[in-house]
Amino acid sequence: MDALKQLQTFIAVVNLGSLSAAARDEGVVPAVIGRRIDALEERLGARLLVRTTRRVTLTQEGSAFFEDGQRIVAELEEAEAAVASGSVRVRGHLRVSAPAGFGRRHVAPHIATFQREHPDLKVTLDLSDRLVDLAGERVDCAIRISELADSNLVAVRLAENRRVVVASPGYLAERGIPKTPDDLERFDCLSLGASQSRGWTFRVDGKLVNWRVQGVLECNDGAVLHEWALRGYGLAWRSLWEVRSDVGEGRLVTVLDAYSAPDYPVYAVMPQRKHLPQRVRRFVDHLKAAYAAVGYWD
Repeated sequence: MDALKQLQTFIAVVNLGSLSAAARDEGVVPAVIGRRIDALEERLGARLLVRTTRRVTLTQEGSAFFEDGQRIVAELEEAEAAVASGSVRVRGHLRVSAPAGFGRRHVAPHIATFQREHPDLKVTLDLSDRLVDLAGERVDCAIRISELADSNLVAVRLAENRRVVVASPGYLAERGIPKTPDDLERFDCLSLGASQSRGWTFRVDGKLVNWRVQGVLECNDGAVLHEWALRGYGLAWRSLWEVRSDVGEGRLVTVLDAYSAPDYPVYAVMPQRKHLPQRVRRFVDHLKAAYAAVGYWD
């Protein structure tokens, strides 16, 4: 048991970047984490980490041990999940990642209700628009809104999602209405930073085209782009789940609807495993049921 705890602690320190972060994650003082690492290195007869007050760095031996250790812990979790798959109790630590805006509205509330249904479960939700490394960051499940290209992930389609170009009525009255994607060069386009470096996607003559857009405002937070659009600063390419009520109540107007791209589905993605942990399987089912409820997206 001590050996397993030392291994789990070592993996947590590497993934979280410091002894203090691992200590906060587990709810212990950093000295406890330090003693476990010391004991592990003494038992192995090798130095695994170079430690400073701010960060840790893997040695060559530590890097090799980290890769093997992650695999061992993952296989143990899979074995436990296989045995417990018939159990009605969900326990352990569920780590979920989701895009910031969508996560606040459509993941966080369901995580809270899911945890209340399973009081033995601890849940950590990371809201970020960056693409997280599920294996490297020990994330059990990530919510993503896009077509998926990574074959190393297990994906479950949770819901459909359409993206639309929107602007405030005042902005369109002042600047006019774009009729085709070619017209976008005459407008202020609000971009989601580097994540939209390929441009906005439209269907033109039956083909999908990434259209480069330009503007003087960009931000890596979609909620800010939404607010800018409401204030009349330009056109924004947003998901319908985010702007539906604004469009319905006239605060925003959709344009270029004839060129709308296909849906960008909402997926739950997980690392490839022989046996999906019970906590993950149940949570994904919980989200699917919530999103499928009649009138949910309205």
